[in-house]
Amino acid sequence: MYFEGTYTALITPFYRDESVDFDTLEQLVERQIEGGVDGLVPVGTTGESPTLRPDEHLKVIERVVRVAAGRCKVIAGTGANSTAEAVELTLGAKAFGVDGTLQVTPYYNKPNDAGLVRHFSAVADLGVPVVLYNVPGRTAREIPITVVVELAQHPSVVSVKEAAGSVERVQEILGVCSLEVLSGDDALAVPMMEAGACGVISVASNVVPSGVSEMIRAAREGRWEEAHRLHEQWLPLFDDLFIDTNPIPVKAAAAMLGWVDEIYRLPLCEMEESLRERLRGTMRAMGIVE
Repeated sequence: MYFEGTYTALITPFYRDESVDFDTLEQLVERQIEGGVDGLVPVGTTGESPTLRPDEHLKVIERVVRVAAGRCKVIAGTGANSTAEAVELTLGAKAFGVDGTLQVTPYYNKPNDAGLVRHFSAVADLGVPVVLYNVPGRTAREIPITVVVELAQHPSVVSVKEAAGSVERVQEILGVCSLEVLSGDDALAVPMMEAGACGVISVASNVVPSGVSEMIRAAREGRWEEAHRLHEQWLPLFDDLFIDTNPIPVKAAAAMLGWVDEIYRLPLCEMEESLRERLRGTMRAMGIVE
């Protein structure tokens, strides 16, 4: 398999002047590797990619690859709703030696099926393994199964990150093509793996890398009773990390742990205090914070 196990959708830390905090980024990478994750996904949705300039975007990828130093895989978020931009970012990531790229469905401009095929194929033609990213709640465009099947014929298209909230769609994809599937939802990771997915691109592992890794490892090894027990254990955190727009809660959680400053770039901003206290209460009850 190309990508299996736990892949952390890495947050991007900022200084108070909103410049990228590369020193803290390096510490986050080290903490993830120590927590046993199988890979990192920098500058995806959770990494606030829409508000990073292209040069910053590539600098974050380069730093993550350099610090990881082959100890885990790196799938770089290089998707865009402009094919030319996705190609440019992917070429940069390829030069750094990433193991793959995550390609989100072009958002806002809502291409038709032929446009989707041509967009993803243009990126895949660069020869870096591609993980298609299906997240219609953010893009307003689902990748149709027929398009997935067509793209599966491309040798560089290897996987799909499924964040449409449907276990049935995972089963459907695996029934019609040979692509791997990664869950894009912590709360559905174990059910999706029971349906045949091979891992998760996780938000929660930013906060509990060892916990998510343990859960996914149990599922990979067929220890389903343990996987479900761990799933139930962590489910309150999985849910509360989405009480506001991702990545606002997970960055707030990391700040509660003292790992980052809680700095966002507009239009993202801090969540309401009542939501913050709910998240803190959940983390305290689970022993994550005091």
